[in-house]
Amino acid sequence: MLLENMSMAIHAIKANKMRSFLTMLGIIIGIGSVIAIVSIGDTMRFMVSDLYKNVGMTLANVYIWPKDGEDMRQSDYFTLDEMDRIKEVFGNDISYIDSNASVSAEAIFGRNKVKYQFEGIYANYPDVHEINIVYGRNLNEADIKGRKNNVVLEAKGAKELFGTENAVGKTFRTTIYNVTDDYNVVGIYRLDQSPFEALMMGSSKTKAGYIPNSLLTWPNDTFFNIRLYAKEGTDMEAFSDKFSAYIAKLKNRKVEDVTFYSVASEMGSADTMMGGLSAAVGGIAAISLLVGGIGIMNIMLVSVTERTREIGIRKALGAKTRDVLIQFLTESAILSALGGILGIAVGAGLVLIGGALFGIAVVIKLPVILVAVGFSALVGLFFGIYPASKAAKADPIDALRYE
Repeated sequence: MLLENMSMAIHAIKANKMRSFLTMLGIIIGIGSVIAIVSIGDTMRFMVSDLYKNVGMTLANVYIWPKDGEDMRQSDYFTLDEMDRIKEVFGNDISYIDSNASVSAEAIFGRNKVKYQFEGIYANYPDVHEINIVYGRNLNEADIKGRKNNVVLEAKGAKELFGTENAVGKTFRTTIYNVTDDYNVVGIYRLDQSPFEALMMGSSKTKAGYIPNSLLTWPNDTFFNIRLYAKEGTDMEAFSDKFSAYIAKLKNRKVEDVTFYSVASEMGSADTMMGGLSAAVGGIAAISLLVGGIGIMNIMLVSVTERTREIGIRKALGAKTRDVLIQFLTESAILSALGGILGIAVGAGLVLIGGALFGIAVVIKLPVILVAVGFSALVGLFFGIYPASKAAKADPIDALRYE
């Protein structure tokens, strides 16, 4: 019986191709919009997650920030001795720690001038954050302890300043903390950015370099912020409580005055926000499904009116009310499901084309597609109930007299 009803429904749809397509158009647009928006949202969430993973999921910044409006004290700043003490207390729980020092300075070579962002690091920084050296070497312990004016530059930034990527051995002049001096290039690294990273970061990451952290804490060796990487697999929420309690005790402050800002918590907030935004926009797009459902109900009412005599003949030949009801519900569901399938093709196609144009790996989840098809069929069933019920309740004698 089901196959027979499906065959009759498909025959009825084929008999009015243009009208059936226009009826499905609302469903196509609705499902296509939902698929496209949800897929774009999932793709963005994946790229943001990937971006944070590249930074390091155990990365955190810690500093004192009084919550009661109290002024900062000089003792709220950290010292190198305190950082050494933290290393001893937390031992292997921390993979890397520094002062998170950085400075923006103009590098001069001949007539070329390039504004760089120099980041101060220790020799073991590459253990927690990959530095893809293509020429020369990374900074070493001798550079750090000797406070040497050595620098590792990003390849594109080096080419802009020196005219060549392989600038190892070359020297430029810059001013850091009002002290002008010559700096030696000991290494060149290449930054492999995804299109999304390039869009988000611009040229700030390519006009950059690493210098000994000891140069940026000189001369008084105090600093506002501690940057650390906990060991891999650390529960950052639990670690935050433990570390904040220690810093509060060390600085004679309340725990609330210690700010522990981790990449994991930031990523969680960003993912929640983007997920909610995607769901909200997807919900708005889904309103068009309501319009498509009304269109299906309208065309099914027209179909019932046109096929009144056919209904009368079927009932006169012994068809039950239930048979007629199922026939029109099947037609409505198939009409809606076909629209859903076409909508998925349109939505997924647009996302894939967009991803190919921008060089982005898109995320299209199978459960979303299955839900979309099922939902479109349910829309057809829901909005087909009234027309089908009207057809099923038709009096066979009146229906046979209908012209």
